[in-house]
Amino acid sequence: MQAYKTYARINPSGELAITKLPFAPGALVEVLVVGAERSAAEREQEWGRLMMTVQELPQAAAISDTDIAAEIDVVRAAR
Repeated sequence: MQAYKTYARINPSGELAITKLPFAPGALVEVLVVGAERSAAEREQEWGRLMMTVQELPQAAAISDTDIAAEIDVVRAAR
């Protein structure tokens, strides 16, 4: 199954138009419309999962607190 994800806004008339889809003309497609608005709790959970994943990367083990503090100083000095 080929899947294609995009975002679109509902028109003032309540209609939705999606253009330039990567499917052949006349192809039968399944359409699922899901609201993209998430609650603050959902965004917080998603952020937490992302941070845990990043912290588990092998590259993360090579970064020290000193490295992080130095990077913060560089960014602040550039403001």
